[in-house]
Amino acid sequence: MTDTGLILKIEGISKSYGGVQALDHVNLEVNYGEVHALVGENGAGKSTLMKILGGIVNRDSGKILFKGEEVDFQKPMEAISAGIAIIHQELSMIPALNVIENIFMGRMPNTKGRIHWKEAEEETVRLLDMVGLAIDPHTLVSNLSISQRQLIEIAKALSKNASLIVMDEPNSSLSESETDRLFQVIQKLKNRNVAVIYVSHKIEEVLFIADRITVMRDAHYVGTINKSEATVAKIIQMMVGRELLVEYVPPQKKPGEVILEVRGLCGERFKDVSFCLHKGEIVGMAGLVGAGRSEVARTIFGDFKKIAGEIFFEGREVNFHSPAEAIRAGISMLQEDRKVLSLFFDLPIIENMSLANLPKMTRRGFINFPLIIEKAKGFVKDLDIKLASIDNPAKSLSGGNQQKVILARWLETNPKLLILDEPTHGVDVGAKSEIYQLIRNLSERGVSILLISSELPEIIAMSDRVVVMHEGKVTGTLPHEDCTEDNIMAHATGLQEQMIIGCA
Repeated sequence: MTDTGLILKIEGISKSYGGVQALDHVNLEVNYGEVHALVGENGAGKSTLMKILGGIVNRDSGKILFKGEEVDFQKPMEAISAGIAIIHQELSMIPALNVIENIFMGRMPNTKGRIHWKEAEEETVRLLDMVGLAIDPHTLVSNLSISQRQLIEIAKALSKNASLIVMDEPNSSLSESETDRLFQVIQKLKNRNVAVIYVSHKIEEVLFIADRITVMRDAHYVGTINKSEATVAKIIQMMVGRELLVEYVPPQKKPGEVILEVRGLCGERFKDVSFCLHKGEIVGMAGLVGAGRSEVARTIFGDFKKIAGEIFFEGREVNFHSPAEAIRAGISMLQEDRKVLSLFFDLPIIENMSLANLPKMTRRGFINFPLIIEKAKGFVKDLDIKLASIDNPAKSLSGGNQQKVILARWLETNPKLLILDEPTHGVDVGAKSEIYQLIRNLSERGVSILLISSELPEIIAMSDRVVVMHEGKVTGTLPHEDCTEDNIMAHATGLQEQMIIGCA
């Protein structure tokens, strides 16, 4: 068998969970040395197909040929041994272990049980260099950012010398420079004749990196097109069956009264942060990963302890010691990492939705279950959450639908200030359009929005003003008319001096 032509052929794969058809006769062909993008809305079946390929989930019917031979992996180790590595959207790292231990988990170089730490360290340094990550290999993963963990997952896949690597939303938490580094790694893989299946919601990056693109919709295979034939409009039409307005420029409006003012706020990873937010205003927070945006937001929300500075909410100074205090005051926050910070995977969907607002739906110790069910069903309809039942566990949902459930949880609290940290993380293009419209509707109703996003087009399209951070400091507060990608990046990289700070 030569390493040319097809490395993978998937024919007629089907899978159902109870009454839900997750895959219906899906096909996929991937060549050696090819970057093959797999796109589709949440619930289209992309992750299920990759889990079947990786031996995590058993198929109901169909067949898989890998390197010319029919395979039926019953567990992940069988797929790994055959030469398939999968980097899942939800990272599978152990925070209490260091980088070396995470990369070589279960595969530590040893002789008769004696681990060769020096060899493992040297190989880890080499792998980290390949993905452009300059960190001490003995660093605990718990001390790393999400973007750094993402790159370590890629290094882990490279350590297995796989001939096919599946990347499921690999740069969902990466900055622009880190994404460029990822693309350089993918190019190196291509040069070594490694095949890459690239699962992503970001159509622009798919058009840049992929050789061919396969589209799925509602558990079905729609089609495969070459990069030369593909356009954003064509892929969106294949994904959702209709055209969508993917950009939304906010209208000019007069700001209301100041609802939030931060003065000289300092925390463990940021200092001297000052900005304000008016009623009904959408203020974006931009910056490279590690700039301190999330830490500032979580300090305002009472999740982190402030070191110095002042926070004023609705004209009075506040110092929340817990998120519960912030919620009672009228502030809600959608956290960046839903797996660790927000979602209870084994609890029913309806309970995940109602947790934050449960005190308001309880009277004299009795929970108003009819009201909880009514509200949950309303959000399922309004946010187009794809599910079999609201009583199913949250882990049964796709990543994007999990994000919608968390968004529904905070909308139930009727907040005056809503902090959104990467609200479209892992969300498909159709759902993004719906979430953008929802954010704008909330703003028009007078809800103030603090929007943190690593996607510059999203920040520019949705924000009335943008606060830019670099290495824990605010380097600029830009009005909408000055919000260009070049201008924001100049501030985000520290090349531009601080400007337009305060509550104008």
